[in-house]
Amino acid sequence: MMKFAHQLERLMAMDDATWERHANPWSGWTRIPILPLLALSFWSRVWIGWWCLVPFLVLVVWTFWNPRAFARPASTNNWMSKVTFGERVWLNADVHPIPDHHARMTSYLSVMAGLGLVPLMWGLWALNSWAVVLGLVVTVVGKLWQMDRMVWIYEDMKGQVPEYAAWSR
Repeated sequence: MMKFAHQLERLMAMDDATWERHANPWSGWTRIPILPLLALSFWSRVWIGWWCLVPFLVLVVWTFWNPRAFARPASTNNWMSKVTFGERVWLNADVHPIPDHHARMTSYLSVMAGLGLVPLMWGLWALNSWAVVLGLVVTVVGKLWQMDRMVWIYEDMKGQVPEYAAWSR
């Protein structure tokens, strides 16, 4: 799980400056609708044929550009900024291990979100709206719950690692 997360971080080219910009709440909140919009763009093949690739590709580009799109926030005293900090803490668990209960729950929530992709993808392929909605709900709820766990991880770890506490402003 962690190896995959590190590969995604490298793919997204996340450096310290990008992470600082990604801590802007606008960055986090504007990422939440990406999966439903990707699903809609794929479903739109019914209406617009191969032109469905245009919104799909725009969303893929937005996914990469989003952490760089917003300015470094003046304040990080908000839930969404702490989500970003928690993600960084979680990705750095090989250097500063996170408590087992957090690691375990984060894994469960990742599996939950991943399981939602099964009915989502099948529903998009078969054009079954109930499967798409079920998949989106399970995946998005799992991801939002995982995001809340990231805040909790950050809050628990910032007292133990001075670098983490320094991210707050």
